[in-house]
Amino acid sequence: MTSPYLVPVAHLLRDIPSTKEISVRGLFDEHHEFEARGEGESDVDFDAEVSLQGRLDSYSGGLRMRGVLQVPWHGMCRRCSSKIQGILEIPVDERFSDKIGEDEEAYEFADDTVDLSHLVHDAVFLELPIAPLCREECQGLCTICGVDRNITPCDCQTPVDPRWATLSELRFDDDQSAESN
Repeated sequence: MTSPYLVPVAHLLRDIPSTKEISVRGLFDEHHEFEARGEGESDVDFDAEVSLQGRLDSYSGGLRMRGVLQVPWHGMCRRCSSKIQGILEIPVDERFSDKIGEDEEAYEFADDTVDLSHLVHDAVFLELPIAPLCREECQGLCTICGVDRNITPCDCQTPVDPRWATLSELRFDDDQSAESN
């Protein structure tokens, strides 16, 4: 079985400049190269379906891939610890070179075939949310009783840090603050 990430590019390299539309669908980690991340970290399942749409353009120094990558991800809300999932939509604009070691910022390719799997893995791992939220207005867990404040309100009062307690007694007169401006 050949990988859907392997794209033949001999005709692109022969006819410079030229373009090839790319539509790739494949498993995120078809060879099980990556271990699952911890439960509290954002991750992509090895069998998640990746979609890469775009085009390869040839130029005198190699190839350029531009497009959009989509992959489902899952993680845990940083405030309330609920499980969340979503779809990453990642813009891709990368170069490929057959000059091994000359261009450190380009992906390498050989034998008239480009392997897009390295590009896919790098893009996904760089875009995974580090501290995702289930929703922007998530109220999180109460630090005192531990209840999820999105579901159940609580009346717990956060204790005042004694080092800062005297600041709560500090009062300003309105006339004084107006004169200082």
